[in-house]
Parts: sequence; C-alpha cells; structure tokens
Amino acid sequence: MDVRYSTNQTGLKSMATRDLRAAFLIDTLFQLDAVPMCYSDVDRSITGSAVPVNGPLSLLSSKKEMAAEYFLERREIGIINIGSEGTVIADGANYLMKSKDGLYLGRGTRDVQFMSSAAADPAKFYFVSYPAHTSCPAKHTTLADAETEKLGSTKDANKRTIHRYIHLKGIESCQLVMGLTELEEGSVWNTMPVHTHQRRSEVYMYFELPKDAAVFHLMGEPGETRHIVVRNEQAVISPSWSIHSGVATQQYAFIWAMGGENQVFADMDHVSMTDLF
Repeated sequence: MDVRYSTNQTGLKSMATRDLRAAFLIDTLFQLDAVPMCYSDVDRSITGSAVPVNGPLSLLSSKKEMAAEYFLERREIGIINIGSEGTVIADGANYLMKSKDGLYLGRGTRDVQFMSSAAADPAKFYFVSYPAHTSCPAKHTTLADAETEKLGSTKDANKRTIHRYIHLKGIESCQLVMGLTELEEGSVWNTMPVHTHQRRSEVYMYFELPKDAAVFHLMGEPGETRHIVVRNEQAVISPSWSIHSGVATQQYAFIWAMGGENQVFADMDHVSMTDLF
C-alpha cells in the first residue's frame, strides 16, 4: 500500500515538480497480476487497480493502514473496467464486466475477486474506495444505462459527455460519487471553467490517451495554480481546496470519483476564468 499525506495551500506554493508528483500523482496502476493501491489521508480514499492474467486476484485489506479484517469491513468501493471482458466475484455473486461497465460494492462485502475472461486480452479494473458508515446493496451498470449529460462546445474545445454511475439519482452509496467522462475528437479541455468543492475530495484517472500524448492537469488554489504532467492510465488526487481540471494534447477519457460530506453532483464552488493565476 502506497501511503500519501496531504499538504495545505501554503505548502503547495513551495513544492517543486518532483514534490507535486510524489504527493498527488498515482503512476503505479494497471500492473499485470497485481493489485497496486494508493492510500491518501485526504478523506481516506484508496485508489487502485487489478489486471488479472494468470488467475484471479483478491482485494485484500492492508492491516497496517486499514486495521480491518477484510477490505470492505468499513468501506465501500466503485469499480470500472477499462479493459476487455472480465468478472468481479463478490461474496459468491458473479458480475460480468464488459468495457466501461461499472460496479458498486457496499460496506460488509467480505470476499472480492477479479478475473479476466481471456488471459491474452485481460480486463483492467480500476477502483476507488472511501470509508462508509452504512451499507448499500451491490449494483452493476453499463455505460449505456448510466445517466448522461452533454456539455461544452467545439468552439471551446471541451465538447464532452458525462456518464454518472454512482450518484443520488443512480447507484446508491454511502458517500462515494463516481462516473466517467468522454471527450469528443478535437476537444481537449475538461472541467472548464474550474471549480472547487470544500465538502469532498476527488480523484481523476486519465485513460484512452495515446502513448506519445499527455494531460496537463491543473491544481492548486485559483490564484496560485500548478500543473502535473499525466500520462495514460495515471491518476491524480485532488484535495477539497484545489481546483481540478486539465488539457491534453489529444482526445482522451477520464474517470472521476468523489467522497466527503455531500453527494450532490452539482455541489461546486465555481471559479471565474478571470480569477485564475
């Protein structure tokens, strides 16, 4: 378990590029036959992945960081498959996961395993977990079944479709909110104008990005912005006080996940473009 400790607004001002990356960038995801995880003290989120090739992979508790008998003893989790077909087995129930299918598992789910349908073309499960104080039922969904909203314009180079999986009008959860955003060809900006939300933290995971492309992920206070260069299938942790937005050199998609005080998707503190520095 990779453990990250948060910094505040004052500390961010003195951080060099390597310090920013070490604190906020998760670049160890999607290792074959492994379940790498990153534990952040920002709202106690855990971000991880599972790419099963030679057999099933189990989601196990880290005794030191979690002090739990099993991973979801006091947690909930959202899972999205960005690879080929696979299956998540949760307490004996099988959930067939095609590309971009989503799955929610609630607090108290004891045994979770990840499997690929074909070793030569494995599933790539991405997950984000937050602490939960109540239990909600497991629920599987497809991209087609998710609530969608089209935003942006070609003029502003931010034409995109937001797919909401886990939210107040979709899959029920304790505090987790999660979904997927796809940008159209020629559009490269996400989440502009920017916002913060003091009531919850967020994690972005960028994917479907060509090998020679990059995302310039913006963070920091509106008047003291910084950026992190993000590659394909890497994630960024965003504290509640930080903006979170990005621009890439080519078309891409990203998964967003939030946890904290409020599950209302539109709960955002918008920032005027003229207030960015």
